[in-house]
Amino acid sequence: MYTQFDVESHNEGKIQIAFLNQPKTLNALNKASIKELTAFVNQNSTDENVRCIVISGRGKAFCSGQNLEEALSGPSAEEKDVIKNIVEHYYNPLVMAISNCRKPVISLINGPAVGAGAMLALICDFSLAKESAYISQAFVNIGLIPDTGGTYYLPRLLGRQLANYLTFTGKKLSATDAKSHGLIAEVFPDEEFEVKSMEIVQNISELPTAAISITKKAFLHSYDNSLEDQLKLEAKLQQTAANSEDFKEGVTAFLQKRKPVYKGK
Repeated sequence: MYTQFDVESHNEGKIQIAFLNQPKTLNALNKASIKELTAFVNQNSTDENVRCIVISGRGKAFCSGQNLEEALSGPSAEEKDVIKNIVEHYYNPLVMAISNCRKPVISLINGPAVGAGAMLALICDFSLAKESAYISQAFVNIGLIPDTGGTYYLPRLLGRQLANYLTFTGKKLSATDAKSHGLIAEVFPDEEFEVKSMEIVQNISELPTAAISITKKAFLHSYDNSLEDQLKLEAKLQQTAANSEDFKEGVTAFLQKRKPVYKGK
């Protein structure tokens, strides 16, 4: 079904992983791969069996960003506003798919994440990285601005000063430094990365993902809501969570002093 990346299924299908696998371009993105990633996220968002979605890369890199050769050559290069069209019709739907996804979306940063590749990692719900990996907002190096949600998320994640500094300079930020600035959740030594990161993914896939989905929705609205509006939304969404099968299972398991078995419903 997907031709632009490898898909692996783990934990009886609860975990779905997309591995970017274009070694010649260090997993650069193109129209086809962006469109397929969007479909991958949307499909698994509505699959009741899926509990966690993961995006990672094969080989030396996570993702080197947009494949500029593809973007600026061929018939499409003659179109008016070609870059604007790529951002609007390919990248923006991917950002919204991840943001609105009903399942947790986790990026496993196995190597350099550059430009749109850096933002692909950072727009996920959280990121886990190899110690040797780095992130670079390299848009400025070719005279562009951050896209793939960069101008929205970076000031919120980093604050104005650091967001400006990293995007104005294109400076490489090590995985360790990225974690210290709140961009990455965890960093693991290279030799432990695969095992440690998958332990976290496995754990997430067994949690009450109905509540996680509702939490994502609440956090997203918090960017624009007043405190009063957010508190009203909290009350409403908390009742939605309390109506879920997962909540009933969690309470029952607590009272019976056993481990809960959540279904993400």
